[in-house]
Amino acid sequence: MPHIDVELEKLKTKLLEMWDLVEYQLQSGREAMLQADQELAQQIIKRDRKVNQFDVKIDRMCENFFALFTPVAVDLRMVLAVLKINANLERIGDTAEGIARFAKKLDGPVSEPLLEMTKVVPMYEEAVAMFADCRVAFKTNDPVLAKTLIKRDRALDKIYRKSDGIVTKFMAENPEKISEALAVLSIIKKVERVGDQVTNIAEEIIFYREAKVVKHRQDKKKKKD
Repeated sequence: MPHIDVELEKLKTKLLEMWDLVEYQLQSGREAMLQADQELAQQIIKRDRKVNQFDVKIDRMCENFFALFTPVAVDLRMVLAVLKINANLERIGDTAEGIARFAKKLDGPVSEPLLEMTKVVPMYEEAVAMFADCRVAFKTNDPVLAKTLIKRDRALDKIYRKSDGIVTKFMAENPEKISEALAVLSIIKKVERVGDQVTNIAEEIIFYREAKVVKHRQDKKKKKD
């Protein structure tokens, strides 16, 4: 392999390692929420430092790549995409940490009626599935799969838009569970952000593979919706 391809492969490998760590953080956040697992939540918070270390390392690898080579066309788009995907992975890691902090505020497992009313569990599971599929799209250079993720984000947005009213009604009927309901509402907002961040990554995969910028097109569609 030419030296430039070797270095590109190293970049991709390092990014996928970070991806795995952030995916673990996200999945663990779900368990911490459902079980009110204080110890697991604390582990997620501590591991965020490792995510940040990956972020810095990958940024430096990209800087060194630009210093050593003069990438053009698809190679240039690849490195630019890695930089932006890296930033979004770091933000998702921060989001997972935020979920863990709200999970720590729970005194016990979330009540079943609240889980069912808010649909936070299927919402969370879809966000984790989108994140995993986005990794596949990046690893296999699949812009078609990336495009499906942008559409799937709408389901998360729909649950999020209804959550304020549902939680407000639940708190009025269950005043003893106000703190629990507010923690769940905060987690829903965090999960919605994960959907947005996965969408950002999917857009970078499309840019890298097809040289198409889809970000502003999606913004226009959201305004119409």
